[in-house]
Amino acid sequence: MNIKVKEFESKSKDMRDIAENTEKCRLETIELKVGYGAKNILHGINIAIPAGKVTAIIGPSGCGKTTFLRTLNRLNEITGGCKVNGQILLDGEDILKMDPMLLRRKVGMVFQKPNPFPKSIRENILYGVKALKLKVDHDEVVRVSLEKAVLWGELKNRLHDSALALSLGQQQRLCIARTLAISPEVILFDEPASSLDPVSTTSLEASIIGMKGDYTQVIVTHNMNQAIKVSDYTVFLYNGLVMEAGETTKIFNSPEREETRQYVSGKIY
Repeated sequence: MNIKVKEFESKSKDMRDIAENTEKCRLETIELKVGYGAKNILHGINIAIPAGKVTAIIGPSGCGKTTFLRTLNRLNEITGGCKVNGQILLDGEDILKMDPMLLRRKVGMVFQKPNPFPKSIRENILYGVKALKLKVDHDEVVRVSLEKAVLWGELKNRLHDSALALSLGQQQRLCIARTLAISPEVILFDEPASSLDPVSTTSLEASIIGMKGDYTQVIVTHNMNQAIKVSDYTVFLYNGLVMEAGETTKIFNSPEREETRQYVSGKIY
């Protein structure tokens, strides 16, 4: 299905209106285009992400969700041949002109599979703090980070145990705590529950919901129930374009586009 830019611009601006009129805009993309070699993945994305809220990115496999997410903290640049055009603004500053290390302190990321370091739980959380030589109370950072990741009760007496001994669900929440330890402004989640069991997924979702207000969160997910449960706003990507965007309840209950309706009802995969 070929869709022209003009057809979806009116829908994507809904998120800009929301961010500008009802919430502070934390992240904004302006005519963002991303490609690898001769292949274009994103074709002019115009989206504003409200501060302190959870924004879900949904869409069929191959539509550009992960590419979009990784572009928000420039991780895609690690891949050779990546081309990025347009602007990505973090609190009004173009991240494409920012030092990548500074950017990734402000915009953290949690990946599909947990990636704890072969160190103790405590040292995992303090890894970034020590690398950046942040002058903070280490005990306080560990406690607060674990509390926000909904892990303190489970791990407060195991801080010197190996992180690799934890369950997958605990490892994933530990990775969230490790991200929180360096006080990011934005947290990106790329299918964070894809390798977790239902119980661990519920705990992970509780962590995301509990961080609303303190952090701006963007989550890529194929799980429609998860998007409904945790997100305030939803962006539907299709073939590298923003098909529709707005409040999650509206996207799922009364979408404006037929393509959106078919996707959220399970007719498009």
